[in-house]
Amino acid sequence: QVQLVESGGGLVQAGGSLRLSCAFSGRTFRSYAMGWFRQAPGKEREFVAAISTSGGSTYYVDSVKGRFTISRDNAKNTVDLQMRRLKPEDTALYYCAARFTSSGSYIAREYAYWGQGTQVTVSS
Repeated sequence: QVQLVESGGGLVQAGGSLRLSCAFSGRTFRSYAMGWFRQAPGKEREFVAAISTSGGSTYYVDSVKGRFTISRDNAKNTVDLQMRRLKPEDTALYYCAARFTSSGSYIAREYAYWGQGTQVTVSS
């Protein structure tokens, strides 16, 4: 069974940076495309970024393009989300997700495995 554990969340001032990490275990990591989603209080879960199994293709929601970078290390079984120039509207619980296919997706229901989430709070 796939297990995902996120880390790296915290409280940061607007304009600051955070790096989230997700540790994958239980199956062959390089066979899974990975995604990051977020959910703010009272809002729907939102796609943030995704990456293919090779790391060669990445996808972002428009609101984070140019500020966030998703990357993966297939030797360490980790996927990271580097977040820069953070804004208060980035405040949310951030989830890591995995799908057993080569390409990432922006559709949450296409991911079979989810972590518990890590909280990111950006103060103004």
